[in-house]
Amino acid sequence: MPTFLTAYRWELRKLVSQKRTYLGLGATMAVPLIFVAALSLQSGSPNDVAFGKYVRESGLAIPLVLLLFASVWLFPLVTALVAGDIIASEHHNGTLKTIFTRSLDRGQIFVGKLLAALSYTLLALVTMGVVGVVAGVTESGWHPLTSLSGTTVSAPRALLLTVASLGIYLIPLAAITCIGVLLSTVTRNSAGAVVGTLMIALLFQLVQILPGLGGVVPYLLTTQFDAWHGFLRTPIDWEPVLRALWVCALYGVPAALVAGVVFLRRDVAGG
Repeated sequence: MPTFLTAYRWELRKLVSQKRTYLGLGATMAVPLIFVAALSLQSGSPNDVAFGKYVRESGLAIPLVLLLFASVWLFPLVTALVAGDIIASEHHNGTLKTIFTRSLDRGQIFVGKLLAALSYTLLALVTMGVVGVVAGVTESGWHPLTSLSGTTVSAPRALLLTVASLGIYLIPLAAITCIGVLLSTVTRNSAGAVVGTLMIALLFQLVQILPGLGGVVPYLLTTQFDAWHGFLRTPIDWEPVLRALWVCALYGVPAALVAGVVFLRRDVAGG
């Protein structure tokens, strides 16, 4: 009997055939390589960011620095490329009528699309993490890492903490994905949804630096991109990690629910 997993497999096959899928993944591979190449060609280090001064001491510092830079524009854009298109493209191509006539209900189709968008987000993050670790270790070696508390962390443990950091980093990315799917559903316009998702992320970044708004900064979606810092302290600081879980849920869950309701009520009489 067909389930949402059937729709999920359909959507994954669609993503495999789309150019924008590889455009986003290519960017997540290129950025670590460009960063390491630039590092090898100059003597300086990005000392103004966390772990920046350690990129020449341990290759495991490099993917952590990349997480800081990527949260500003790279991952919001990569996420928006697919999330903002995954439903709007069906409207543009006039294929909603076709998929609604398949042996699945609208709820199953929507869940399949949402899971496909989230899977792409996960793949993009893992791609950058793997390339960043490999390129970083190749450039700066497999050495212990200095934590944010100033303590020395062995290379194997630092790798485990990096993996955990990627997991926490995925949480706000998933919320942005849900927002992108919402805009894709509501606007019915791929370009508008992609740009809208990116602009929302950048707006959060702007609010973070505005004076007089320090009280709301801990509860902004993009602030949660720094929650992984808690894993790189000794002992581990769980407060930002736990806050990221519920704050991102406040953004992502309602966005997904509203998108689902709109999708279920979608009138496709016009195509």
